Amino acid sequence: MSNTLKVGSYTFKSRLLVGTGKYKNLDETGRAIVASGADVVTMAVRRTNLGQHPSEPNLLDVISSSKYTLLPNTAGCHTADDAVRTCRLARELLDGHRLVKLEVISKSRTLYPDVVETLSAAQTLVKEGFEVMVYTSDDPLIAIELEKIGCVAVMPLGAPIGSGLGLQNPYNIQEILDQLSVPVIVDAGVGTASDATVAMELGCDGVLMNTAIAEAQDPIKMAEAMRLAITSGRLAFEAGRMPRKRYADASSPEAGLIK
Repeated sequence: MSNTLKVGSYTFKSRLLVGTGKYKNLDETGRAIVASGADVVTMAVRRTNLGQHPSEPNLLDVISSSKYTLLPNTAGCHTADDAVRTCRLARELLDGHRLVKLEVISKSRTLYPDVVETLSAAQTLVKEGFEVMVYTSDDPLIAIELEKIGCVAVMPLGAPIGSGLGLQNPYNIQEILDQLSVPVIVDAGVGTASDATVAMELGCDGVLMNTAIAEAQDPIKMAEAMRLAITSGRLAFEAGRMPRKRYADASSPEAGLIK
């Protein structure tokens, strides 16, 4: 089985990407991320101290850039201008780091992506040399446009952010997979290990999650469960499932049956 995930100029061993929000404290954050086996750790630049506030706890004290690939994201941004500005700030704070996760969120209670602003921000960031992993709706047409712009990964939602509902429209996700050549990584909506497995069995290149781990009763155990789920789902995808049938098919042949 190949666990290698190539995104832009980066190559990762794990197909599980994790966030850093909603944990009780930084110690729990660090322990959960270790248990997840993830290589990529994302953090909200507008909500997380990465050194811009020297007197406050710094996430980088528990998430070392020498051990993990940091993925600054634009959570909390509602316009393309805000998102672009946030990515530029992250590049300064992280010594020229170019890999970013773009998300421009609507102000509705669904927190759905604002795809118009997302497309605009993606165009600017790609032109400025960023490697853009982009959070978007599960609309295949928008996904195709984001790939055309030059995004290095497209990240359709499985369900609304933090909902834990699992993949609500696997058919759209499958259509995106069929149309794109860049990695497709499900982002948002995963609630438990079986949800992650379903995404991987569809053929998704990876899954990014935060709330499913951080709000579990035991985040450390859930992080390990997610690690195993990603591995299991990918292995099942590579194995190729048996065809579905509407009728029974005996496991043992009837030829030579003793009568």
